[in-house]
Amino acid sequence: MITQEMIKNFPTSPGVYLMKTSDGSVIYVGKARNLRNRVRAYVGDTRDSRVHIRFMVQLVESVDYLVTDTEKEALILENTLIKQHRPKYNINLRDDKTYFSLRMDMKEEFPRLSLVRKIPSDGARYFGPYSSATAAKEVLKQLYKMFPLRHYPLATCMARKRPCLYYQIKQCSAPCCGLITSEEYAALAEGAALFLEGKNTEIARLYRAKMNKASQEMRYEDAARYRDLVRAIEVTVERQKMVAQGGDSDVFGLHREGDQMQIALLHIRGGTVTGGRTFLFDWELETEEGLASFLNEYYDLDAPLPPQVLIPIPIPEPGPLEELLSEKAGKKVTIAAPQRGPKLEMVKLAQKNAETASQERLAKESSSATLLTELAEKLHLARTPRRIECYDISNIQGEMAVGSRVVFIDGKADKNLYRRYRIKGVLQSDDFAMMREVLSRRFKAETTEEQPDLIVVDGGLGQLGVLNAVLEELGVAGVEAAGLAKSRTFRDMESEEISKSDERVFRPGRKNPITLRQSSAPLLLLVRIRDEAHRFAVTYHKTVRSKTLTGSRLDGVAGIGEKRKKALLKQFGSLKGVQGATLEELIAAPGMTEAAARALWEHLHGQDL
Repeated sequence: MITQEMIKNFPTSPGVYLMKTSDGSVIYVGKARNLRNRVRAYVGDTRDSRVHIRFMVQLVESVDYLVTDTEKEALILENTLIKQHRPKYNINLRDDKTYFSLRMDMKEEFPRLSLVRKIPSDGARYFGPYSSATAAKEVLKQLYKMFPLRHYPLATCMARKRPCLYYQIKQCSAPCCGLITSEEYAALAEGAALFLEGKNTEIARLYRAKMNKASQEMRYEDAARYRDLVRAIEVTVERQKMVAQGGDSDVFGLHREGDQMQIALLHIRGGTVTGGRTFLFDWELETEEGLASFLNEYYDLDAPLPPQVLIPIPIPEPGPLEELLSEKAGKKVTIAAPQRGPKLEMVKLAQKNAETASQERLAKESSSATLLTELAEKLHLARTPRRIECYDISNIQGEMAVGSRVVFIDGKADKNLYRRYRIKGVLQSDDFAMMREVLSRRFKAETTEEQPDLIVVDGGLGQLGVLNAVLEELGVAGVEAAGLAKSRTFRDMESEEISKSDERVFRPGRKNPITLRQSSAPLLLLVRIRDEAHRFAVTYHKTVRSKTLTGSRLDGVAGIGEKRKKALLKQFGSLKGVQGATLEELIAAPGMTEAAARALWEHLHGQDL
């Protein structure tokens, strides 16, 4: 528990504090404008009514602190320490999903749109964000129909002697072959930029004027092209029905159910809702503090920064975060919780999205719980199988054999827990022995990894027998086992009709398999898990086989890595040249040592020196 004695010498300056347990692990990292006053709120019998706050404080044995000059520096340091320690009571936004943006450098001779992840300060114009490459590519696809810009790098375009296929389908204006002037191309590029910025009315007016001028000058083909552009823009604008007020902004909404906080984000660009996404995380402290911590972590992930961030509730001390975001964006960024008007309406919409996502998640969890309960009943399991592991083997007549493990938590695949195994101790084609090796390695390993409730193996009684034997030998208790055998195909000799048997589930102690109703939810879940394990094993086997078939005689030599291998091939021209080199020539090769050269000579010529 935190005591007054711990913090009596704490400074009153800004900084970061770290709450630690008796074993020295950090369970919470916080920032403060005044370290002593902030941590004092946790001293003794806190008046906070929330049980989890009191519980967290009871775990604390010591509090460390780091002083900073400003609140902004404390904010940056807090984010760094959270990523380093992954405290239990902080938000850990494990988000590896990088946003995509479209980039156009107007300083180029013929500007081109390209898909990028990073937004450096290079003077180019960036448009987005798009939450997936698919969404960004769809925007590009529609854009090229209206604004036929070049698709390839300028050097590639200028090396061509005739227009590419995109010109033939009217999605490129062929600047490489001089079929459009620099001025006309610049107008197309500016039109595309205005369109991506949401200034559709301005574009339509611009091209309508160009259409009228071309018509008056009897350039009817140009007039028709501008007419088609105006029509395409108008049709696209009609599809964009969600329109907001206030230009570019990110709008956040949140919905809390107990210790789980659901956050919804809407991207508004050019007054139009261009996309959004949701986040879910555990948070046991104040909602306002959780939202502030989330914003700090989210915008640290290279997320695009608009000039305005709208939130549903005020966050404590927003000034340092605004300063940090403004510095990062290179322009003023404000964080506001609107109380009225169109901005409040957009926040309410984000709130509704957060609530809907939370309800959908709860419904899925309820459905999943019902499904797993039914599966437990059908297979006569002692408890509901929250964690299910499935194993499979893949090889070609015993060669390049591999194993796989997939893990499903509450009926959903958790790919972070997938594992691949390279079979080491079985040389012949023996799937049972290979399965034994994989399972033994899984349960022999000294690990704190959670034990499964149910293990499924791809196979019938044979593979199930191997699984049971391994569990008994290693003394693994409380783990249920099942073998899922594929359906068998039968041909009726008289009618020549082909039929399939049901999928069969074998369980220990039962001679006859359990047959689940076709298309029933428990069976579909087991089949999906089995098929995922098979896919994962086959994918790994293909990778191993590809590496084996494309390997080099220079592989596996002590002291010969990728750099030396490339240097040798460059020095001698080819593998044949390396093989024909003398020992002295190998020793004299750039970057080689005598020991590595001798090891390579022995490897290539099969003799000791």
